[in-house]
Amino acid sequence: MHQLAQAVTAGEGEAAQTRSVDEALTALSSSPRGLSAAAAAARLARHGRNELVHGRRTSLARRLLKQFTDLFAVVLIVASGVTFLAYFLGDPRDPGNVQLAIAILAVVVLNALIGFMQEYAAERTAEALQAMVPHRARVIRDGERVEVPAAELVPGDLVVLEAGDAVSADCRVVEAHELTVNNMALTGESAPVWRNTEPVPPEVSPPDARNLVWMGTTVAAGAGKAVVVATGAATEFGRIFRLTSQTTADTSPLRRQVAIMARRVASAAFALGLLLFVARLSAGGSLVATFVFALGVMVALVPEGLPATLSVALAIGVRRMAKRHALIKQLVAVETLGSTTVICTDKTGTLTTAEMTVQTVWAAGRAHRVTGVGYAPEGEVADPGPVRELLRVAAMCCDARLLPPSGRQGWRVLGDTTEGALLVAAAKAGLDLDAELQSAPRDGELPFDSVRKLMTTLHTRDGRTWAHVKGAPQELLARCTHIRGEGGVRALDDDARREVLAANDGMAGSALRVLAVATREVSGPGAGHGEAENGLTLLGLVGMLDPPRPEVVASVTACRDAGIRVVMVTGDYALTAEAIARRVGILRPGVVPRTVTGAELDGTDDAALQALLTENPDVLFARVKPEHKMRVVAAFKDLGEVVAVTGDGANDAPALKRADIGVAMGESGTDVAREAAVMVLLDDSFASIATAVELGRSVYQNIRKFLVYLFSHNIGELVPILAATAVGFPLVPLSAVQVLAIDLGSDVLPALALGTEPPEPGIMNRPPRSPKQPLFSAALVRRFLFLGCIQAVVVTTAFFWRIHTAGIPFAEFTLDHPVYREALTMTQAGIVICQFFNGFAVRSDRLSILRIGLLSNPHYLAAQGIALAIMCAISYAPPLQSVFHTAPLSLADWGLLIVLGSLVLVADEIRKALLRRKEAAT
Repeated sequence: MHQLAQAVTAGEGEAAQTRSVDEALTALSSSPRGLSAAAAAARLARHGRNELVHGRRTSLARRLLKQFTDLFAVVLIVASGVTFLAYFLGDPRDPGNVQLAIAILAVVVLNALIGFMQEYAAERTAEALQAMVPHRARVIRDGERVEVPAAELVPGDLVVLEAGDAVSADCRVVEAHELTVNNMALTGESAPVWRNTEPVPPEVSPPDARNLVWMGTTVAAGAGKAVVVATGAATEFGRIFRLTSQTTADTSPLRRQVAIMARRVASAAFALGLLLFVARLSAGGSLVATFVFALGVMVALVPEGLPATLSVALAIGVRRMAKRHALIKQLVAVETLGSTTVICTDKTGTLTTAEMTVQTVWAAGRAHRVTGVGYAPEGEVADPGPVRELLRVAAMCCDARLLPPSGRQGWRVLGDTTEGALLVAAAKAGLDLDAELQSAPRDGELPFDSVRKLMTTLHTRDGRTWAHVKGAPQELLARCTHIRGEGGVRALDDDARREVLAANDGMAGSALRVLAVATREVSGPGAGHGEAENGLTLLGLVGMLDPPRPEVVASVTACRDAGIRVVMVTGDYALTAEAIARRVGILRPGVVPRTVTGAELDGTDDAALQALLTENPDVLFARVKPEHKMRVVAAFKDLGEVVAVTGDGANDAPALKRADIGVAMGESGTDVAREAAVMVLLDDSFASIATAVELGRSVYQNIRKFLVYLFSHNIGELVPILAATAVGFPLVPLSAVQVLAIDLGSDVLPALALGTEPPEPGIMNRPPRSPKQPLFSAALVRRFLFLGCIQAVVVTTAFFWRIHTAGIPFAEFTLDHPVYREALTMTQAGIVICQFFNGFAVRSDRLSILRIGLLSNPHYLAAQGIALAIMCAISYAPPLQSVFHTAPLSLADWGLLIVLGSLVLVADEIRKALLRRKEAAT
């Protein structure tokens, strides 16, 4: 028996649910007068506040320092340190080494700050969401009803419960007046459940005990009192919160791929740098000069701007998703969404509106469809004439109230949600309930109870009293002697009874909750059960359902078209779950699903569960507990799937954290769920998931675009250095400081602009990217090698063409030789020009830039304008000339570079044309 269901101060530990009311109060040292103020204060000091304490957060300083542990950052920090060492070992000391070391450190700090600020901003936005647990509670203390902060509730407190209240702690019911509660946040069930004061046997599990209510649930109807048995971490919320905190979130696919790429690039840079260091040192070069040369090679291979570019590109995706009502708490989760292969979704509040809605009214031998969803009285009843009397009687036999929109809240129901659905249906049929109650006021009521399964109200009009009755169809039908049909009232014979039962079975088979409605004239307002609830005239049946959200069907279809498997995992009943799954398209038409219950999962090992998921494409899980949902997620992940899980209740939190992408509801979700999730739907709409997947796929595409963009120019930086070594040129065609200037000054902004590219056509008609597919795939490597080699030929040609114009031997060139400085500038400017054309090339793997549009991405054009301006400043501004050892270029120089650089785009356009022709021929 779970600890939360036990009286926490009872020495013998007997479960509170098994005790009588008096015994439960005594065990908790409480009474019908509640606790005294002094006793409450003492217990508060002993048990602590009624709060769910979040785990210790990592300090800002530690999170900032973590940014420096990235492998690229470590490589650059080591390079900077060794460069400082080279300065001190040099004779004479070269100030350029100090400049280089400082520049490398500045790169590291800039990358760290950008990554930290993006993560911090996303986290702060997520924390701004409101918590679910109520802030105030009404209790009895010293015999008086008082209102106290919910955080100050203690075991033994006597809590007052009324319709619309949120329950602030786990409690044992000690007084109940038609009390029903909505346990959706914990069990996933949308229908209210009755609560009473009777003890239950110890073998009944706490969630099924009808004398317990839980923190985070709400009172749907009625009133009562309950004694607190557990607070804070000892509650069911607290148990799930602890289970969630013990669940380790896995590293995202993107983080794993970037880490692999970083290791490979760093290893290649180190190996090549070491090789060239040994080669040049063996050829007689000085130690310090040779080291600086090798360091330049290493820096040329490391994409220094990649961490910053990646962080900001992901942040762009975060902002785009926020505009589509999807809040991302972790940047890398943006890309993970794009590789999602399975979505495990709950039902209530995610696929459905969490608002009971009348779907069908059966009267006079036929069904009448009711349109509209939720509590807004928007919609209509098909041919309302024959059912208007039925809906009038049903609505008058209700205690709930329909509340109009107020502030940020829309239409809502105060009281039982089933009664709220009847009120809305009556309004859709054109009935004015206030006017009806004025002409026939209520004079009496026979409340619902679980034995009769009926509710009756008595109304007097024009001196005659009528009993209006609603309840379970089987119970009510047995008390009816007549039925209203198209020709009027007639006797309820066996044929008519079979017709009614068939209509009831048809609606129940569609997972509708069915109520029967009847009436009769009675002797007066004092009529009792025997008179008021027998000899009734049946008016008809009402079928209602927590309906799917209107946009869900299209969203599920979009996910299926994208190759994403959608599986329902809910705490609700199997029949209801199957009906909703069919309505929204999760289950294929005509296919009988494999329905698995929580009880069946308890008897299934992990291997059998994986086999079940593999062999049954149409499977749904019903009546599951938090542990079951987490097992389903873990099984999918063990099968190699990238799993997204949706949920709003505290019961969903462990699975949300275990998944690759936990998706919580922002409006209706609990703070436990939002804490565990990495994505929050601000509008609670499943449709936002499909949109987020599309944007996530677009983000991954854009990441590949700027990876090709960044690494292709690394080839252009490296090859001239290798060519100089091969031909025996004594100086480098490109210094390490120039490499940094290209990587950060001229390449970062255009790369970021590529991150703003919209999704390509047909992106949601492709299967998900395999999580095993490397970010550095063979296709990506071939792409940047193709573009990079063209750039390398261009810049190497430009450098040696300018060196050749001097007409002097290689050995006579010095760092300050004017022609050498012009050649250095030609190399750097050549790379910048090539990258200008390269950016147009990488905007699509297959589509021509002429189809995409040269001017269709103004961000890219602006970024390249800034990049060219920086290059011009390096070429013409004397202070920068001294730092970079550059010289002014003539118009003829720029003209040559533009002609040569355009070959990058021309060559790629030819490649794309050949590829499209090949695809068309197959």
